[in-house]
Amino acid sequence: MELLDPTDVPERVLVVVAHPDDIDFGIAGTAAVLTAAGSQVTYALLTSGEAGIPDDMDRGELAAMREREQRAAAAVVGVTDVRFLGQPDGHLEANLELRKVISRVIRQVKPDVVITQSPERRYERIFASHPDHLACGEATISAIYPDARNPHAHVDLLTEGHDPHSVEWVWIVQGRDPNLSVNITDVMDKKVAALSSHTSQVEWIDDIDSLLRDWAAMTADRLGVADQAQYIEAFTKVQTH
Repeated sequence: MELLDPTDVPERVLVVVAHPDDIDFGIAGTAAVLTAAGSQVTYALLTSGEAGIPDDMDRGELAAMREREQRAAAAVVGVTDVRFLGQPDGHLEANLELRKVISRVIRQVKPDVVITQSPERRYERIFASHPDHLACGEATISAIYPDARNPHAHVDLLTEGHDPHSVEWVWIVQGRDPNLSVNITDVMDKKVAALSSHTSQVEWIDDIDSLLRDWAAMTADRLGVADQAQYIEAFTKVQTH
């Protein structure tokens, strides 16, 4: 199990997820560690969460509210570049159209690392296997390889001025066989504050502070790094070439 060295972080990181709050449940601590160490972190959210709760709110109003919540959460951990890609919540499909949308952002940001959701269904944690999450992971990994680096893929991106870019690493959230952990002990308060910014989604959760700390501590214990870090976030780190 590799423990991220905070003195040796990627220069540019792109985080691609399906919905507002996905980032903050999963990797807000890592984002805080990276920005503090000097990484340029960009958030790309495929949808604006307009099919979430409260389900009696107008979808346009809900999307606007969730975008505000996500921008506030990003600010807590030092992320200022937050992009909403306008895809339909609840209807994501890992098709060529979505791969093109993600490839465009990859070519714009030119990240060294892309962090995204797992494309694999986890039956032991079914709530983490939302169809939008699976589609996001599959489309993002396909955009990383081969699309974003291939000048013959989505050729109209070239006419838009977006040259091919090769991403060296992908860090998969909640993937099988995690091999990278990030010590978030010193930024745990920021993770809690970031997720708490999503008031519309978490106000019903009792004691979210304890919940997040318990999850992060259990992850450290399960992966055998509790002697090195009280709280961690874990990833499956994959080299793409």
